[in-house]
Amino acid sequence: MTQTPDDLRYTEEHEWVQRIGPTRVRVGITDYAQSQLGDVVFVQLPETDKDVTVGESIAEVESTKSVSDIYAPLAAKVVAVNEDLVQTPEILNTDPYGAGWLFELELSDAATLNAALGGLLDAAGYQGVIGG
Repeated sequence: MTQTPDDLRYTEEHEWVQRIGPTRVRVGITDYAQSQLGDVVFVQLPETDKDVTVGESIAEVESTKSVSDIYAPLAAKVVAVNEDLVQTPEILNTDPYGAGWLFELELSDAATLNAALGGLLDAAGYQGVIGG
């Protein structure tokens, strides 16, 4: 059974979004996504200080099976990336919701972030996408 924490929001592209501040979120791939990918061997992270648009491919996760694009779940600025994944990409397999986070995004204000998060899936909605 794949984990789908209730306190996160989700995209249909198998990314999770966690609010970590009034205007900031942390983004990663879901447990389901890492299980489908298999052993992760390489992660390409986005550049910091880059403005991204919703649905834009901004990162890549490569496994022994395939390469998957990671899309921006929100229109925002990339403000941090998880450098640990460069040396140890397998963290994505062992701790996708914790140490395996990919990047952080900053939005202009809390109201914009509230609206953006409201447009994402909740845990139950995501379970519907993956057939859980």
